[in-house]
Amino acid sequence: MRMSDWKTAYRSFYYANAELPDDIELSAQKTALLVIDIQNTYLEVDSNSFEAERWAPFRERMNQTVIPNTAKLVAACRERGVEVIFARIACLKPDGRDRSLSQKKPGFNYLLLPKDREDSQMVPELTPQVEDIVVLKTTDSALTGTNLRLLLRNMEISDVIVAGIFTDQCVSSTVRSLADESFGVVVVEDCCAAATEALHLNELLSINMIYCHVLQLEDVIESVT
Repeated sequence: MRMSDWKTAYRSFYYANAELPDDIELSAQKTALLVIDIQNTYLEVDSNSFEAERWAPFRERMNQTVIPNTAKLVAACRERGVEVIFARIACLKPDGRDRSLSQKKPGFNYLLLPKDREDSQMVPELTPQVEDIVVLKTTDSALTGTNLRLLLRNMEISDVIVAGIFTDQCVSSTVRSLADESFGVVVVEDCCAAATEALHLNELLSINMIYCHVLQLEDVIESVT
């Protein structure tokens, strides 16, 4: 995808004939980067060979695209003075009693990740630095289940760049919450992933143009001034 193509890409039925959006200019002092849930637990290989094979494309995208690109994005934001914030799923109680209902239900979304356990940490390539903010959440939306809203307002942030997983779950929930709070939101397509490419692309079609603008890594870096 050429850098100018973001204005016409990921158009749903609702926006198929909409006018082209304006160029995006992100002021470094008014912008934060939010990296969502790129944690060790999601890169672990399941002992069940069928499940391991089923999730192989996801792990490949994470290792070859999402993690390296997000590391580049974090470095570029730090260099430009953009606030870097990490949100990770982590419960405060060892037994997870403090989790939201969505993370207590059986199935894929059931997560028991005590905050100090290794599998709940960000992957090594994205280890937060001393000056970075880290919020812990037991909800899908990083805005709903943390004090992130207050932090962004206190720092006079108006725009949020979003990277992370899963596009159709925690990323989408966070993006919609941010948009409802009138933050400008940019989602970095090649810094995000869902369980499958189809789920990833379908969610981008749903959120683009109304809740956010979907850009590529190079587009975003060039948009920060």
